[in-house]
Amino acid sequence: MTEQHDNERARIRAAIHRLLTGQATTSNGSLTVVSLALEAGVHRMALIKRHADLKTEFYARVRTETHQIPDTEKRLQEAVKRLTKTVADQAAEINKLRQLVTNLTLANTVLRATADRSENPAPARDATGADILAEVPDNLIHFPVITD
Repeated sequence: MTEQHDNERARIRAAIHRLLTGQATTSNGSLTVVSLALEAGVHRMALIKRHADLKTEFYARVRTETHQIPDTEKRLQEAVKRLTKTVADQAAEINKLRQLVTNLTLANTVLRATADRSENPAPARDATGADILAEVPDNLIHFPVITD
C-alpha cells in the first residue's frame, strides 16, 4: 500500500470515530457516507471504491454503537413502504376493474338475450343449449331494454 492510501485510511478511521462520538469538525455530523467523506477529507468515490471495507465498517458501527439505522437505509425503507402501498393500491384497482368487466360482460349477455327474446319468444340458449337468462346471477344489475 502506498503512503497516501495509508494516510486516507487513517483519516477515514479518525472521521468514523468523530462522527460516532458526535464530534464532527467539518461535516454536519450525519451518519452518512457523504458526511464521512467530508469529515475525512477524501472524495466520496474514493471512500466508496478504494475503501469500501471502511464504509461497510462505518455502517456496521453506526448500527451497533448508536443503535440507529443509517440514513440511506432509512430512505430505502421508506421508498419500499411507499412502493409496496402503490403496488397494493394498483392490485386493488385491477381487481375492481376485473369485476366491473365481468359485470358488464354479464349485463351485455343479458341485454342481448332479452333483445333476442323480444324478437323471438323462444329462450336464448348458449352453446350447450342452456337458457342464458335462467343462469343470470341475482346480484346482476338489470338495465332496461330500450325499444324504438
